[in-house]
Order: sequence, then structure tokens, then C-alpha cells
Amino acid sequence: MAVYLDNNATTALDEKVLEAMLPYMGQITGNPSSVHRFGRMQKDAIEQARESVARLAGARAEQVIFTSGGTESNNLLLNGFSKRNTDSRVAVSAVEHMSLLEPARHLSSTVDIVQADENGSINLAALERVVSEQTSLVSVMAANNETGVIQDLAPLIQFTAERDCFFHTDASQAAGKIALNFVESGVHAMTISAHKLYGPVGVGALILDKRLPISRLQFGGSQEKNLRAGTENVPAIVGFGRAAELAMAELEATAAHTYKLREALEEGLKEFSTVTAFAEKAKRLPNTVQFGIEGFDGETMLMQLDRKAIAVSSGSACTSGKAEPSHVLKAMKVPDALANSAIRVSFGKNNTMSDVEALLTALSDIIDINQHSSVMMAATV
Repeated sequence: MAVYLDNNATTALDEKVLEAMLPYMGQITGNPSSVHRFGRMQKDAIEQARESVARLAGARAEQVIFTSGGTESNNLLLNGFSKRNTDSRVAVSAVEHMSLLEPARHLSSTVDIVQADENGSINLAALERVVSEQTSLVSVMAANNETGVIQDLAPLIQFTAERDCFFHTDASQAAGKIALNFVESGVHAMTISAHKLYGPVGVGALILDKRLPISRLQFGGSQEKNLRAGTENVPAIVGFGRAAELAMAELEATAAHTYKLREALEEGLKEFSTVTAFAEKAKRLPNTVQFGIEGFDGETMLMQLDRKAIAVSSGSACTSGKAEPSHVLKAMKVPDALANSAIRVSFGKNNTMSDVEALLTALSDIIDINQHSSVMMAATV
């Protein structure tokens, strides 16, 4: 039986989420912008989902802007802000997801990079070094998709608030794994993606404080507070809302369950002298482990595990296939050879302890075979 351990890339659609979506995939018709009863039914479903997503994020419903996912949310925030505030500078952390770093690079003349420490954390001193009088927006993710490192945002938010800067956090990996509170945290914008918390692919949200000024990037209708023109994807939005409800209800149980699996894996990895766990001293998501294996290439190890029906990642799914080391590990100053060997394991609520045992057994077999082959080759030289 196949073992899926790549839940940070995407999670399986929860059956209860699918049940909520199905009526809106054919049985219930109508355009949400239409004023007749069929349109109102669609609109009501969207607004109910908006309430559910807002509760998960600790926000108000009117602050939730539905998008096609985390990438669009990050692009809308960064590009929309820069378009509206042409004389301002933006500071983003070096360990952000590529959906934020890539648009930042296209704004390179107005963007400053905040460096991370060896644990992948963004500390106040690093932020202070890049923030200037021209800086008006700072973006630091809530939790890293590769290492699982949870950022201590409170001092960063306080620092930016004292300088009248706006603060955005990408919470795509954090939502559904740790508690969030948009209003109490003091952030002005937050990104969430449904398919990271057992919802459908192709829908996300940008949660936005109305004080943060951004411009729309696409034009047409006045949907989503006049920030995202186009007829809403009602089935996906309904699924997002249901996934948010389930994530809230199951948060503590899922966190406890995945943490036990993470602990068991990390304990097992200690038996391998060639394995190095990344950011192990940092506070991390309960489900995420990233490690390097001396003498291996991460993509090669991934394929060997795949042959044993075990699915893991060598980093972010959005950057798979690239030859260079992970930008996150480079920011942590991990040597290239070790960074290139990186494997990310991310547990979900459906994983079991037998999945951990299967992975450890597979790793042992692959490493033993490699070491045996190396000995044989040395003996023939």
C-alpha cells in the first residue's frame, strides 16, 4: 500500500468537504451576482463560507477576499500594494514561499530581503537592518513550508507598528496546524490556501485590513470587495468553508496526532549517522520534518522512495525539478551538498505510526545498499 507523506504540498480532499461541494457542482445553479433566488442561493453559500474561513483565521468576514489560492493572494497583496504605493519600499524574508519571493524579485528596485538565522528564524535584529523610513510593508510567513519553522511574529509586528508599517504574513502552511488570530495579532494581511487543510485545490483567501491600501490587478466586475473581478468558484469556496470548519474542530487532535508521528520519525532518524535534521532546535509545525542525508541527492532519494511506494518531497512542490539547492536552506547557510540531499516529510491526519515505520525501513534499506555499493567500488579500485 502506498504511503503519502507530502501533506505540505497538498492534502487529500476530506470526504465531508466533498459532500458539501457536490450540490454546487450541478444540482444548485445560478450566478452569485444575479439578483434572482438562484443567484441569491449561490451568494448565501459564499457568505457562509466567508464566515467559516474568517473564524479559522480569527478575522472578520468582511476582511476575507477569496482568490484562486495562496499564489494569487500573495501576488495580489504584493503587486497590488506596490502599484498603489509607488514610492514605498517592501521588506520580505529570505525564507518566503516562491509565490511571494518571485513577485518580489520583479519589484527588486523597491524590495529588501530580511535574512534568516541558521535555524531559519527571522529575528528582530535582521528586520531592523533593512527597514528604513521608506519601508511601508513587511512580509514574514507564519510557518515555513519546507522546514516547518514557526516564526515569532509578535516582536516583528510590534516593531513595524511603531514605524507605521503594514505587516503581511503567509499563513498557508500554518492554517489548520496551529491557532491563528488575525485581529489580535496586529497583522494587516494574511494568506491562506484551502488545499493545505483538506480543502479543494484552486481556492484561497487574502485576509485584508481595510487600512492597508492595495489596487486591484484584474478588471471586470466588482466581486470580492472590488479587488478580484470574475464569477466566483462557488463549489470550491463552499469546500474551503467546510474545510475551515473541520480544521477548527480538529485542530488540537490533528496537531497532537501528527506531533507523535514527527517525534517517532525524528527518534528513528537518530539511528542514521549520515542524517542531519534541519532547524531541529527551532519551534516547528507539529507535522513537518526536513533532513539531509550525506552522500545522497534529494531527488534521487525521492525517486528511490517512490519506487517503494512512499511519497515525500525534496522541498517545496512549487520548485521541484530545479537543480539548485533550496533557497530556504541556502538562507540558513546549509552547505550546498547537504542542502541538495534534503528530504521533507509532512504528516497529515490520515497518517499512522506504520507509515513512519515504513519510511524508516525504506531509508535503512536504501542507505545500506548505497553504503554496500560504495564499499564494493572502493574494493575494486
